[in-house]
Amino acid sequence: MGALRRGKTAPPISLADSSGKRLSLAEALKRGPVLAAFFKVSCPTCQFTMPFLERLHQKYGGAKFSLLGISQDDERDTRDFCREYGVQFPALIDEHGYPVSNEYGLTNVPTMFWISSDGQIQSTSVGFSKTDLETMAAQAARAVGKPAEPLFKRGEVIPETKHG
Repeated sequence: MGALRRGKTAPPISLADSSGKRLSLAEALKRGPVLAAFFKVSCPTCQFTMPFLERLHQKYGGAKFSLLGISQDDERDTRDFCREYGVQFPALIDEHGYPVSNEYGLTNVPTMFWISSDGQIQSTSVGFSKTDLETMAAQAARAVGKPAEPLFKRGEVIPETKHG
């Protein structure tokens, strides 16, 4: 089957974050587009990707754009992971059996979905893709009305892709 693609309606998400606070995709979409990033703490590609997602969140997250992490691990492991990798955006906990991950057709992590404010999936990215992250950062910049800034810093040696 594979991850949901462009043009599909994003399935609902209503999960508790790593501190127990319940958040929903529907509420986040009222403010603007959402980048939903599914991950697992033991995944090396997720570990590599999270600091770049945090950069994107720091630059553009707020009143008009949201980044939601969806963890396939328990609260404690997710909290520890977020602390270790400097993740400040909400990390929601997919429940036993991964019902939300399954609704989104996940086969690998990380998998990211750009969801427009009307609830439609605009793009999907599986694994680490430098180009996809730059595109999502530019979309976030447009959503918040800021000029796009490079997501990757000069001098950083970043591969074009890493499989999840």
